[in-house]
Amino acid sequence: MREAAKVLSQARRVVVFTGAGISAESGVPTFRDALTGLWERFDAQALATPQAFQDDPDLVWGWYEWRRTVIRRVHPNPGHEAVAAIEARTPRSVVITQNVDDLHERAGSAGPLHLHGSLFEPRCASCARSAPMPDGEEPSEGRRLAPPRCEHCSGPVRPGVVWFGEALPEQILETAVQEATDCDVLLTIGTSGLVYPAAEIPKVAAMFGATVIQVNPQPTPLDAVAGINLHGPAATVLPALVTAAWPSLS
Repeated sequence: MREAAKVLSQARRVVVFTGAGISAESGVPTFRDALTGLWERFDAQALATPQAFQDDPDLVWGWYEWRRTVIRRVHPNPGHEAVAAIEARTPRSVVITQNVDDLHERAGSAGPLHLHGSLFEPRCASCARSAPMPDGEEPSEGRRLAPPRCEHCSGPVRPGVVWFGEALPEQILETAVQEATDCDVLLTIGTSGLVYPAAEIPKVAAMFGATVIQVNPQPTPLDAVAGINLHGPAATVLPALVTAAWPSLS
């Protein structure tokens, strides 16, 4: 912790790279978690494909609206708040996240790069234009729900996420890679290091000379990439790291 705090406090440019683990600590279910209600009968990964939406748009839209309702009911945890504190103390910093929730934004992070899209940015499946976010909440057991129609072309509106088999948003990925090449410290938090191409981001930073600090309760393939490994939950480790790095501001 002492070494990580020293490196972080002296950094000019910090990239914070987050995965599902930090949101799971707020109660956001991951694809690996057991599901309940209507979704108990389905494989979550099988619902996250373009083919699934084409075959049964009501089922897939209902699933994602249920996920968005779950996220609206949870709150950023101290790990998210610590990420925002790092941004505040290191102006030349950026958050890159694999998460499709809005917990970083709600914790105070400005403009995180969403590599896998966002549940809060629906778009038309036909013309790709942005669509208004629906109102209301879904029942806890879930339901089938017809997607709204695009105001411009009447095509079905789809979740603004990257599904399995789809490419990451090109501009966002290019920006993320550039940020990784330019930083001197990269914090990787709560990511398995198994989902590509996002998992390359910490490796790019290390290749270009940055110190990689990993925060994760369990060992991951990124242990070998990280110069410093802090094993523990983000909600505990990150606030302690911020306090150690900037004791006079805490």
